[in-house]
Amino acid sequence: MKSSFVIAVDGPAASGKGTIARALAAHYELPHLDTGMLYRMVALALLRWGGDPGSEFEAVRACKSGLVPVDDPELRSEIVGEVASRISAFPAVRAALLERQREFADQPAGAVLDGRDTGTVIAPDATAKLFVTAAPEIRARRRFDELVRRGKSVHFNEVLTDIRARDARDSGRTAAPLLQAADAALLDTGAMTVDQAIAAAIALVDDRLA
Repeated sequence: MKSSFVIAVDGPAASGKGTIARALAAHYELPHLDTGMLYRMVALALLRWGGDPGSEFEAVRACKSGLVPVDDPELRSEIVGEVASRISAFPAVRAALLERQREFADQPAGAVLDGRDTGTVIAPDATAKLFVTAAPEIRARRRFDELVRRGKSVHFNEVLTDIRARDARDSGRTAAPLLQAADAALLDTGAMTVDQAIAAAIALVDDRLA
């Protein structure tokens, strides 16, 4: 798969990769795909028809059903995120969603994609690759603050436990585990503001283009 200009942004949950990917897409005037949202759409479809999140067969059925709209407010809920993390470990689910992600990356004008295996599996020939990360405690604090702003009643330790559990599932799965591609630039956003992280990401991509 070759495209004129593809940026792959990978990283663990709450690392800031989505915010950075959207900013890169706006900066370089490219279409953007949050690949994790596809798994959330499958997860929500599965939950709505009463499927079992522990069944690979039923999760694949949800991939083939009509997915929920991308602007559905429930997609950002914690339960949907939890189920999406679980079903993303199923090889058959990843295979079912692989082609549509590669088609998005293969647009003539290029694209920006963010996820867990974008630079290693979806777009291994991407023009520029970033691996965005931060310490689990920092990522948990970000997620906790986000949930509080949305009016959710949560405890920080529970959020931290969930972040660590997602990291373990993402890194430990046999199908397309989360890892930094050999040619990806590492961007640790732990001590950065949002604006600083975006500026650093643009500089890394520009450096790759140069």
